[in-house]
Parts: sequence; C-alpha cells; structure tokens
Amino acid sequence: MSPDLPYDEETSTLTTGPISKERWIYSCSKQMIDRVIYAYGHHRGLDFTLFRPFNWFGPGLDDVKKKDNKSSRVVSKFLSNILHKQDITLIDGGAQQRSFLYIDDAIVALGRIIENKGGAAKGRIFNIGHPGNECSIKELAEIILDVVSKLPAYKNVRSEVKIVNMKGEDYYGSGYQDVAARVPKIDNAIQYLGWKPTTGLMEAIQKTVAYYLT
Repeated sequence: MSPDLPYDEETSTLTTGPISKERWIYSCSKQMIDRVIYAYGHHRGLDFTLFRPFNWFGPGLDDVKKKDNKSSRVVSKFLSNILHKQDITLIDGGAQQRSFLYIDDAIVALGRIIENKGGAAKGRIFNIGHPGNECSIKELAEIILDVVSKLPAYKNVRSEVKIVNMKGEDYYGSGYQDVAARVPKIDNAIQYLGWKPTTGLMEAIQKTVAYYLT
C-alpha cells in the first residue's frame, strides 16, 4: 500500500492494510524476516543480500494442465483457463497495474547476486523486476488471448474463453484487499549488479505461450 511509484529498494515505506484484511499476513511475514536479516547484518555482521521478485513468469512456473489450477500467479492461471476453455476471471475489473519479468532475465540477476563480484551484493537490497513491462491485469488477459489466438489449434479461443468480472470479496472472501499498482525501482541492480531486463512483455508472453500450448 506504499504511495511510492516506483517502489524504491531502500527508502519506500512498507505499508500494509488493516488487521481485518487477512491477506496481509503474507506480506507482513515477508517483511518481518527482511527486517530480522537486515538487523542481524547491521548489528551482528551477518553477510546477507535481500532480493524481491516482482511478478516473474515464464516456462515451467506452474502446471497449467491441471484443470483446477489454484495458482495465484496470474499468467499461469490465465493460460490454464485457456487450455481448459474456462472463462478468465478479472477481480474488480482487472484495473490493477503490475510489472512482469521474464524468467531468463530474472535468472541473470540471481546469477550476479550469487557471483557477488567484488562484494557488490553484500548487505544490499535488490528489486528484481521490469518497470517497463507494466500493464493492467485486464490488458494482460487481452494480450495473452491475442497471442494464443494466432496458434492454429486455438484460433477460436475468443469465442471459447470469455473475460468475466467478479468483486474481490466474492472471489477471495471478506479478508481480501489489493494493491492498485506495483512497480519496482531497480537502481540498485543497475548500479551494483550491472543488470537490466532485456525481454519485453510481448516477447515474454509469446515465449511462454509457445512453451505451454505448442
């Protein structure tokens, strides 16, 4: 719920919602361990690196062939819907903005963190994402359907799979709350790792669709 866009690795306020919205348990637990690790590094000399993945996706992420795919990862979920000719459900109209990173780019970033050349990753926090691959969840669904429709076996996908809308509390329950936009600032990765993502959103989706559906 931070008001910062993009989110800075080190200075953005980490804000969550009220106790009544249970979905924040996940966020709070991740934030807690980050704080403990950072504190041990600062006070006890722990050698650490923190990295934060922003919507990584690509081949092998989930088993989209499972008919009742319960994945919270949106690309995998939409592909599973298409494969099984199920409607794609958008929560609250799919206006939420997200930034998507292709897995090949993510692995390069992780490799440089592990290499830690010259101690570049020591004691640092890295957002690993692609600020340029930002789109709404509704736009993502449309792009995926367009890419899939170009495959001969799925030329009728637009008539077989519809985009439908549902309220968040109806889909997830009363403890649901979402973030309107999530865009990472990647200055640390650029400066200390010499890393930038290179795969655009369309190319990344095309590669992922080809892996799962051809």
